[in-house]
Amino acid sequence: MNKQRRTIAILTGGGDVPGLNACIKTLVYRGSSEGLRVLGIRRGWAGLLEYNPDDPNTASRCVTELLPPEVRTIDRYGGTYLHTSRTNPSATRKKDAPEFLRDRFHTDEDVVDFTDHVLNNLQALEVDVIIPIGGDDTLSFAERLSREGFPVIAIPKTMDNDVFGTDYCIGFSTAVTRGVSFIHALRTCAGSHERIAVIELFGRYCGETSLVSAYLAGVDRAIISEVPFDPERLAELVVKDKKANPKNYAMVTISEGARMIGGDMLMSGESDPFGHKKLGGIGEKTGEILKELTGEDVLNQRLSYLMRSGPPDSLDLMVAVNFANMAIDLFLKETFGRLVALSRGIYTDIPISTITTGQKRVDVRELYDVEEYRPKVRHVGGKPMFLY
Repeated sequence: MNKQRRTIAILTGGGDVPGLNACIKTLVYRGSSEGLRVLGIRRGWAGLLEYNPDDPNTASRCVTELLPPEVRTIDRYGGTYLHTSRTNPSATRKKDAPEFLRDRFHTDEDVVDFTDHVLNNLQALEVDVIIPIGGDDTLSFAERLSREGFPVIAIPKTMDNDVFGTDYCIGFSTAVTRGVSFIHALRTCAGSHERIAVIELFGRYCGETSLVSAYLAGVDRAIISEVPFDPERLAELVVKDKKANPKNYAMVTISEGARMIGGDMLMSGESDPFGHKKLGGIGEKTGEILKELTGEDVLNQRLSYLMRSGPPDSLDLMVAVNFANMAIDLFLKETFGRLVALSRGIYTDIPISTITTGQKRVDVRELYDVEEYRPKVRHVGGKPMFLY
């Protein structure tokens, strides 16, 4: 490799969202125009964990050089051209480690920190900066690399919009757009059969996606992760909503991370490398209880992956392209350890360490009615576009 030519490496980690490919394409086009070499790391942090400098056979599986002709049309599609994973090199289980690294596990050891291996691989690839595009988990390891002294410029993406320090993450607008569209589409089924519809939306521990989708779609009741709910109170409200509707139906949205008063979030499976179990099922459980309490037929629907599939809307395209250009600008100024961000509608950058200093959650006092279980925006003036 020609060390005279500076090299950037980009990767996408965690869940895919619309807009990732536009961000990748812009990084490649802009980087190439500035005379940079652009490497794509495949499958997020897994690419740097599984890359073995002593084994050329691992190179094609883990790393690829990205040129403009190769990525010319990828911005027209959803998902991520580079693929993704939820790999955490700082806490790798033995079963997830590549074979050539398993001798580093002691007999009674099931988890090993391979940060040093990732740093060695970045050096072997002659990378000058790593640009990870991801959410809290992906960026938490990026922040670790930054603390270790490696140049990092991070880009936030997640349909949950819950990366602390930025008002907006790539993927959020499209997720809300999908949510509103499918909620309205389900009105035809709910109305035709005179049912109560319970629609579960992605969002993990932050109810913002559910709240904004419900707010814009005008649903009757919206349950969010931040406020535990009483199913008997909810039943009382939706029966009233149903009777008040000339079409004799009611619509309820619920965050996958919601929980009943005195209950826990519904989780399943083993924890992922970042310590998270799979959320989901609260919609079905709530629907069963509502049917029992009200005697009404209930339509249950999980929107789940439909919210993060397909091509991005124009807002996510705009943010993805601008975040990518900002990242290249920071690299050219040799400004590292930063997260590109939006703050009250203004593009900016902040220390990447910011993401570890708090949790982004719905401002319940400003945006939600805890008694009526519905969005209630008390003051719009002075707020940013998405109210956060």
